[in-house]
Amino acid sequence: MAYRLLFVCLGNICRSPSGENIMNYLLQERGLDDQVTCDSAGTSGYHIGAAPDRRMNAAAVKKLGLTLTGRSRKFEPIDFDQFDLILAMDQDNFEQMYYLDASGQQRHKLHLMCEFCTQHDLKEVPDPYYGGEAGFDFVIDLLVDACNGLLDHLIETGKIKG
Repeated sequence: MAYRLLFVCLGNICRSPSGENIMNYLLQERGLDDQVTCDSAGTSGYHIGAAPDRRMNAAAVKKLGLTLTGRSRKFEPIDFDQFDLILAMDQDNFEQMYYLDASGQQRHKLHLMCEFCTQHDLKEVPDPYYGGEAGFDFVIDLLVDACNGLLDHLIETGKIKG
């Protein structure tokens, strides 16, 4: 059974689909794609069914040669049962999911994405939606760092085999 990761941001059109796609890219690059499955969601329903933001996609293509895929969906409480690790892009996303777990039984699965960074010291992945091109480029760099750190963590803790 594959280890299941869920990346979560506000609208599921910028940061979380980038996390999902970057992780899939890194898994394939490292030959680990048979051990981990990825998905993404948003804490809001603003963009349900929408493709990743074109500016975010342009940054992923420019930085990694990676075209972002997927469609926006809203995080649902059932996701707690479907995923082994749920990665929030910022504190607001984290808190919204934290409170959806009324029983507190699934909170151990919730983490901030930046907890896994090894080259950056930010606590949150900034939302580039209202900014310029540099913000989208930075999010790609930050998520590559965090996803690599997360993969190393999963290997070190024995969740997957390196």
